[in-house]
Amino acid sequence: MNQRFTDLILAAIKQRLSDLHITGGFSLIFRRDGTIHFDKNIKWSHTEIDAMVKEMLSDRQLQMLRKRWSVDFALSFNHVRVRINTFYTTRGLSLAIRLLPETIPDLNSLNLHPSLNQIVELESGLILVCGSTGFGKSTTVAAIIEEINRTRSAHIITIEDPIEYRFKPKKSFIEQREVGIHVPSFNQGLLDVLRENPDVIFVGELREPDTIRLTLNAAESGHLVFATLHATDAEDAAYRINNCVTGENQDVIRYQFASTLSWLIVQHLTFINKVGFRVPMLSILRATPSVQSSIRENKLTQLENIMSTSKNEGMFTMKQYEKEFIGNRSSFVHPYKSFGMGADSSKEQDYVSSLIDPNAIQDVIYMSSVEDALKNEATPTFSDEDDRQYVILEDHDVELKDIIAQYDEAKEEKIEKKRPKK
Repeated sequence: MNQRFTDLILAAIKQRLSDLHITGGFSLIFRRDGTIHFDKNIKWSHTEIDAMVKEMLSDRQLQMLRKRWSVDFALSFNHVRVRINTFYTTRGLSLAIRLLPETIPDLNSLNLHPSLNQIVELESGLILVCGSTGFGKSTTVAAIIEEINRTRSAHIITIEDPIEYRFKPKKSFIEQREVGIHVPSFNQGLLDVLRENPDVIFVGELREPDTIRLTLNAAESGHLVFATLHATDAEDAAYRINNCVTGENQDVIRYQFASTLSWLIVQHLTFINKVGFRVPMLSILRATPSVQSSIRENKLTQLENIMSTSKNEGMFTMKQYEKEFIGNRSSFVHPYKSFGMGADSSKEQDYVSSLIDPNAIQDVIYMSSVEDALKNEATPTFSDEDDRQYVILEDHDVELKDIIAQYDEAKEEKIEKKRPKK
């Protein structure tokens, strides 16, 4: 590991920084309590950044960077874990670095509402934690999963991009898979996970429609499923789920979502002047019959009103939460106490099986049927060996020869459309 980079990360922790930004020929940028600052005394040259990034990346990650000009990964050292996005800009390579505690924070030390401890007792259902990037969604989920790990026997499987917190099995058995290293995609991980006998599943992020659909399938099959989603409020989150597909499939998604949802939490971080640091500000929606009905009928504008009138059922709008919980709380735990000595952090070393090609890169498309695959713009053309894509179909009622015939027919149609008209 680059010593200058290591020293910078350790200094950033002591100064209670949350994020660092490094780019060639420019001052170091850092974020403290949500505000951007400049340090003109620290600069990296373009060539220094290239050399440092090359040292950090595995061969496979380096291939990915060269192919798509950005890559996500995470590193652990000196009881600290950092999540890094390296991307190409006008200044060459840039690094966006998020500092994470190596030791998973205790749920009760995150200044969250104590009702979240009830989630630990659930055996099934969907727990959706939403918010913008950098607002602590992953930390909240990790703390809840760690409490499950500490208090009960369960098989927990996580699918993340990248792995942010490394869990050490306690009462639970935990297995973690990183997209691009242990599994090609979230979708493949979700197809796999139902055959792996889990009790609890964590899906790092709901991005694509098929990922949402497979996540709902996992929750519908009786598992406790955690997932994060970029959304600004409960209505926005429900809208993104309900409208991730079109046509008659939309009704199926709405009914699945309504029947599986247990908690929908939206989290922001707000600076509190009286304590001098940021604390989580939540809205909490719970799956009562009225909430389920609003989701099924797509009457999502009703959700805010349901939350505001359902305090007795454990719900809060963000304004209510700020006034009734944050405003009445007498003391808060400083978030940087989470950065402890890491004595309880996972000491397991990553192992690469000799049966796995760690540099294999697959461009995989997941479709529920042949018709969906043929309609999709990303359907492979099979014209270039280096750009070959793989299509995984969940349609079990079709034979291989029929799939090939349909692809040949679709290929001919595309060629015909491209021919100039006489």
